[in-house]
Amino acid sequence: MAYLGDAIDAHLAAATGDDADLFRELRAAFVESARRQLDLLGRARCDGNWEMAAMRLKSLAATFHAEDLIALADQALQAAPGEPVVLRRIAAALDSIEPTG
Repeated sequence: MAYLGDAIDAHLAAATGDDADLFRELRAAFVESARRQLDLLGRARCDGNWEMAAMRLKSLAATFHAEDLIALADQALQAAPGEPVVLRRIAAALDSIEPTG
């Protein structure tokens, strides 16, 4: 499995050029948005809310060609609301791309 952050970073670098501050700001916004969808997945108690959050996560991941995150969102779409294995996998993927400093 490729490092999820590599795909995101490549697309952000293409969009931001040499602007390191903008790169960091957009990367943080991506992670924040993905975490928001993960939170909504974790709180979903019905199919509709679960599917909406999974589709939003998939769309966000697709924007940056983050194939691993797209696959995880697809897993969520196939799972029952609140599926803990899917939630843990998505959380781990997001932990792996979050800035460390």
